Amino acid sequence: MIKSNGKKRVIITNVYPTVEFGRYTAKAVVGDEILFSADVFGDGHDAISANLYLKDTASENVIELPMTFINNDHWEIAYTFPQTGRFEFWIEGWEDHFKNWKHGLLKKYLAGQDLQVELQIGILLLQKAADVLNAERASILEWIEKIQEAGSVDEAVAIAELDVLGKLMYKYRPTEIISNSEVYKLEIERKKAGYSTWYELFPRSAAKEPGKHGTFRDVIDLLPRVSQMGFDVLYFPPIHPIGEKNRKGKNNSLHPVSGDPGSPWAIGNRKGGHKAIHPELGSLRDFRKLIEAAKTFNIEVAMDIAFQCAPDHPYVKEHPQWFTWRPDGTVQYAENPPKKYEDILPFNFETDDWENLWEELKSVIDFWIDNGVRIFRIDNPHTKAFRFWEWAIGDIRSRHPEVLFLAEAFTRPRVMERLAKAGFNQSYTYFTWRNTKKELEEYLEELTKTEMRYYFRPNFWPNTPDILPPALIHGGENAHIMRIILAATLSSNYGIYGPVYEFGLHEPHGSKEEYVDNEKYEIWHWDWDKYTRIKEIIIRINRIRRDNPALQTTWNITAAETNNDQIIAYTKADLKVGNRLIIVVNLDVHNTQVASFRIPLLELGLSFDSSFRVRDLLSGSLYTWQGEWQYVELNPYQMPAHIFRIEQ
Repeated sequence: MIKSNGKKRVIITNVYPTVEFGRYTAKAVVGDEILFSADVFGDGHDAISANLYLKDTASENVIELPMTFINNDHWEIAYTFPQTGRFEFWIEGWEDHFKNWKHGLLKKYLAGQDLQVELQIGILLLQKAADVLNAERASILEWIEKIQEAGSVDEAVAIAELDVLGKLMYKYRPTEIISNSEVYKLEIERKKAGYSTWYELFPRSAAKEPGKHGTFRDVIDLLPRVSQMGFDVLYFPPIHPIGEKNRKGKNNSLHPVSGDPGSPWAIGNRKGGHKAIHPELGSLRDFRKLIEAAKTFNIEVAMDIAFQCAPDHPYVKEHPQWFTWRPDGTVQYAENPPKKYEDILPFNFETDDWENLWEELKSVIDFWIDNGVRIFRIDNPHTKAFRFWEWAIGDIRSRHPEVLFLAEAFTRPRVMERLAKAGFNQSYTYFTWRNTKKELEEYLEELTKTEMRYYFRPNFWPNTPDILPPALIHGGENAHIMRIILAATLSSNYGIYGPVYEFGLHEPHGSKEEYVDNEKYEIWHWDWDKYTRIKEIIIRINRIRRDNPALQTTWNITAAETNNDQIIAYTKADLKVGNRLIIVVNLDVHNTQVASFRIPLLELGLSFDSSFRVRDLLSGSLYTWQGEWQYVELNPYQMPAHIFRIEQ
């Protein structure tokens, strides 16, 4: 016996959006327009039809959307999800007998051939449809009668070609001829997953008075400042008790002096571990008050989860099997030669007790969810098992789909991509080290125009407590302004480590890409009211992001040609609301640069001969333009960029 269904003649392939052929869930956010596509074709030249089906896995509701033929057997349909949820989708394709009959009928009619038999074939098709489509039966029978009673062949053909009849017959597709794709998964996440503005600070440096340790109550007093700057996510390094054994001193010294607070990433001591709070920051009740206070400013608190331990963390004594022990009886601490992290012990994910380890680590995140946290920045997730993240994030988000995870992984591309596929909602990126026009354009092309668009959601950071990149070291204030404009307009998710960023600090620790006198190892006291030009422009940029929907997604970027590689230009548009932006940035932080740039007019809904006005949202200046080529001159000591909005 032949194990095949010979009546299924249609092939469906190259289905998108899918991730690794459906192994992982594709993702988008509420309001994203998602383009579903596939190659759908059959043998010969018969007419094909294709449908997209979307199933809400919670309600089991299924909607059917007819796909549109584009060319070369390629079919598409765009859809915007109005709510969050988990969905399944698949595509059906079939030989459309009625459409095929209509095509043949019209060709023979135009060729002047006899159509008596052809009309009989069509009537038989209509009758078969009436026999199985109960809801449409009466209407189809009426159309049969109209064709049979037509006064002429011309009239019969005209009736057969009517759209209303075609729509009725579109529902007729014998089950035995329908081909189905695989069923794929898609998750629609809340808006914050796709549009967020992060500000990182050390709570212990929040005290107003020098010599005092900052507290959560001090951070509450800073909420108006964070809000006024335009940030909606406030992220803290770890807030747990800090290890006392092998504690690091200033500038990562192995020889701390009395009073050195240690690194917050060296988690745990005799006072507790990952489910405890450093006593000098306050209590769990104080932390929850901070979370509630932040909500009044539309700010969410993001918490750092670093799955590693100080040598005196309770886990080391209670669960020694979770760590790697050396032949000399000492526990293996973290290393990244030539760096040594004697104050940090990594977990051994190959332990025989891995199931209990996994359960305990997941329970840490569950604990903080129970205490009000909904956003987590995960430290070095690439040094933990991929399967752990897939299991843990999958379980947590099945119960709390509003919870978001940011992967802090500056590592190899395939590793970063796998973490995103495993469930991370946002990811750190290589933006920090992409400086030239070519580097930036190629990177954005990779992030937004490939399969990565449906699983790797970039979050651009110009700096972190660990990273002071060369661009900022050598570029000073001008570079800080230029890089913040790039981060905030290229990506809809971005963040900074402050207040060192808005204060423009850029002195490295020797030859390292790190801050000297790093706040990771000491407590700083800041003049939070200090005015800086960088801060003023950050406020302006974040206001522009808030007021312009085109900047609230990453996927709509289009590179614009320029005749000077020191100047990059690109557009971002939300045509549904008529918000169209043209961004031009001088990448040279030391010299004035001039360039002509080419606006992709048609993609912005403009004709080649149209005259239009643009307003520079950074300066407020208004210009009238005509044509696709325009000229700019940008002095980095004044303003290194234009953000033009098309006003008409």
